[in-house]
Amino acid sequence: MQKSNVLLLRVALLTALLAYAVVLLGAYTRLSDAGLGCPDWPGCYGKLLAPSHAPEIDAAAEAYPDSRVEPAKAWKEMIHRYAAGTLGILIALLAVISFRDKRRGAWRRWLAGFLVALVIFQALLGMWTVTLQLKPVVVMGHLLGGLALLGLLWWLALREQLRWKPVSGPAALLRRLRPRAWTALALVILQIALGGWTSANYAALACPDFPTCQGEWWPNVDFLDGFTLWRGLGVNYEGGVLSLAAATAVHMAHRLGALIVLLYVGWLALHLMRVGGKEHLIRQDERAQRAGLPLCRYGLAMLIALLAQVALGVVNVVTLLPLPVAVAHNGVAVLLLLSVVTLLHALHPPRA
Repeated sequence: MQKSNVLLLRVALLTALLAYAVVLLGAYTRLSDAGLGCPDWPGCYGKLLAPSHAPEIDAAAEAYPDSRVEPAKAWKEMIHRYAAGTLGILIALLAVISFRDKRRGAWRRWLAGFLVALVIFQALLGMWTVTLQLKPVVVMGHLLGGLALLGLLWWLALREQLRWKPVSGPAALLRRLRPRAWTALALVILQIALGGWTSANYAALACPDFPTCQGEWWPNVDFLDGFTLWRGLGVNYEGGVLSLAAATAVHMAHRLGALIVLLYVGWLALHLMRVGGKEHLIRQDERAQRAGLPLCRYGLAMLIALLAQVALGVVNVVTLLPLPVAVAHNGVAVLLLLSVVTLLHALHPPRA
């Protein structure tokens, strides 16, 4: 491996790790109702640091009389912003390293340039999250943008390392698996978007029981109101603005999505494990046997993340959304997404 490869790999891994931390910090900030802990952007009450002492709190209250100054929430928001700012610097460094190495594939430079543009747009979404007072479509977009950053950084790191090589199985086998893996990725992304919409609309507790909802298998729902993306400007969405029927519709959509993901991704994971199993490969050629063990491992990783995610979702409902479990639910969703991205890396040969 060339020296530039090693440097790019290390920076990509570090940046991906920080991106994961930023996603978790964002979830923690949102779930602890600290999304408006600072009413302005990029500072906090006009300062680079959140107010902590009595004179600072009094000055912040005087400068922003319409906001309730809560130092604990303000610090949660600012720590998230500091981490996100550091992430932006690392992505810029990653782009510099990629553009300096002209000997390697142009796709790396295109990807690095796109990551820079995406992190700038993420910063704008972070600003709009505050200035538009937690508008759900912006909050959900901010979440998806963060996951896109992380997924692309992980993909770049996978392409730069040599340990987890793409499998070298029969072409027919790989052709069958690739569209299935892309379908799994699309379903997982859609389900995460539904989860983000549920959280942004404070609909996670619309159904406080499981497997029923409000004691019924299909309660009163209002999908039209629940999935209205734009409600105009000047609305403060902190605490949620949906009716119970609309919030229930959002929650039920998330549950139905979870069932679809469980069935499809669970089937794909088990299929990969079967394809990689010794009993199945005993009748296959040598190339299929070489492909079997990695595919089995990828399927197992997906299955573990999937089952953990479903379990955390159920625990969230029956225990009324405790903060550690809710944050873990977000974190494992990301791990499930990354497991599918890793599978796609394994099924596609690298480009130069």
